Amino acid sequence: MSNSTEISTPIFYKNDGFNQLNKFLKKTNYSSLFVLIDENTQLFCLPTLKKQLVLPFTFIPIRAGEKHKNLKTCQILWDELARLGADRNSILINLGGGVITDMGGFVAATFKRGMRFINIPTTLLGMVDAAIGGKTGIDFQHLKNQIGLFAKAEMTLIYPNFLDTLAPRELHSGLAEVIKYGLIDTNTIWEYIKSLDTNSISIDENIIKKSAQLKEQIVKQDPTEKGIRKTLNFGHTLGHAIETHFMSKPKKQQLLHGEAVAIGMILAVSLSSQTQGFPTANEIAKIITSIYPKVTFTTEDYPIIFDLLKHDKKNVNGQLNFVLLQAIGKPVINCQVTENEIMKAFTFYNSL
Repeated sequence: MSNSTEISTPIFYKNDGFNQLNKFLKKTNYSSLFVLIDENTQLFCLPTLKKQLVLPFTFIPIRAGEKHKNLKTCQILWDELARLGADRNSILINLGGGVITDMGGFVAATFKRGMRFINIPTTLLGMVDAAIGGKTGIDFQHLKNQIGLFAKAEMTLIYPNFLDTLAPRELHSGLAEVIKYGLIDTNTIWEYIKSLDTNSISIDENIIKKSAQLKEQIVKQDPTEKGIRKTLNFGHTLGHAIETHFMSKPKKQQLLHGEAVAIGMILAVSLSSQTQGFPTANEIAKIITSIYPKVTFTTEDYPIIFDLLKHDKKNVNGQLNFVLLQAIGKPVINCQVTENEIMKAFTFYNSL
C-alpha cells in the first residue's frame, strides 16, 4: 500500500517548470524520452515544449477526446512504446488535458511494470485537478475511470500560457473543479468565483496555484482515498453518471467533464440541503447556472442515471456514498442518500 510520500509529486510553475524539467532530465540516466500528445496539443502546445526542451525526444500522437480513453488506445500506445524500444529507464511526458495525463500515466505505470512519467497539463481541468495526485486510469464499458491505479509522476509542470489556446467552453469546463475547491475548503476561492464576470471568464494564475496546492495538500494527507481525499469527489458521483449517460447517447447533447460535474454540484447542494441542513443551496445553484447552460433531463434519463450510480467506485456494499456539505468549507464524506432524495435534487435543478 502506498504511503503519503509515494504519491506526493513536486509541482513547478511557468518558466521555472521548464528549467526544473531540463535539470531533472539532464541528471537522470534515462534511455529514451517520449512525449504523448493528441491533435490539439500537437498543434498548440508541442511547439512550446520543443523550444524549451534541451534534449531530444520522440512524440507519440493519439486521437483527442474522452471516447479514446480506453484499452484499445492503451494497446496502441504499448505497441508503439515497444516498437520504439522503450524500457523501464525510459520517460514519458504527458502533454495534454485530463485524458492524456490519466491515460498516459496508466500506460507508463503498467508498461514493463512501470516506467517513469511527467505530467504537463494543458487545460485548466488538468492544471487544477487531473494531473495532480497520482490517479491514473481509463474508461471501461462506457464507465468513467473504471480501470487504473495510483502512480506517482516524477513532476507536474503547470504553464498557464497554454490556457490561451483553449476554447472558452474548455476553460469553463475546468472552472468546475475550481468551484469544487471553493465549496469544500475554507479558503478564498469561493469569493473569487462569486466575483467572476461570467460573460468573459479569465482565470487568475494565483487561483490556479491555490487550487493545485490545495489538491496536493489533501493528497499528501490521504494518498489512496481512505478519508479526506474523498472530499475531492464533491459533485462527481452524479456528475460522472450524467457524463457517462450523455456520452453513450449519440442524440444527447455531449457534455464535457466539468459541465457534468457542475450539474453534479448543484444536485449535491440540494442533497446537502435535504440531509445536512446546508443553508445556501439556492445561491450556489444560481451562480453555477450563470456559468453553465441548463441541460434538459427527461423521465427516460433518470433510471439510466440511477443504474450508472450503482457502478460508482465509492459505493460500499451496494450503498450510494456521496460527499455533501454542512456549510461552505465543511464537507461530509460517506453520506448515504435515497433515490427519492436524488429525484428531489433533480426537481430542484429543473426548477432553476
